[in-house]
Amino acid sequence: MEIKVQSVKFDADQKLLDFVDKKVGKIEKFYDNIVRTDVTLSLISDHANKNVKIRVCIPGNDIIVERSASRFEDAVVDCVDVINKQLVSRKEKQRQK
Repeated sequence: MEIKVQSVKFDADQKLLDFVDKKVGKIEKFYDNIVRTDVTLSLISDHANKNVKIRVCIPGNDIIVERSASRFEDAVVDCVDVINKQLVSRKEKQRQK
């Protein structure tokens, strides 16, 4: 699975990029047919000013989850949790067919 990370309005340090790769890479074990994953890290003008948007490209419909938090790491973990649940749900539906 290919993971593309884009940072908007700032330069992400290597520690953050490694964290994103580690956490997002784990979703592959929940669903086999993931083509690629696009991660966008951005700063917004809100009290929780770190925004993370993850798009998982799979055959059929893509899964897009967006979360904001005071730290990028927290937003990434929230997004990955939601994506994992959606992938498990989608896999269960495929088995029932």
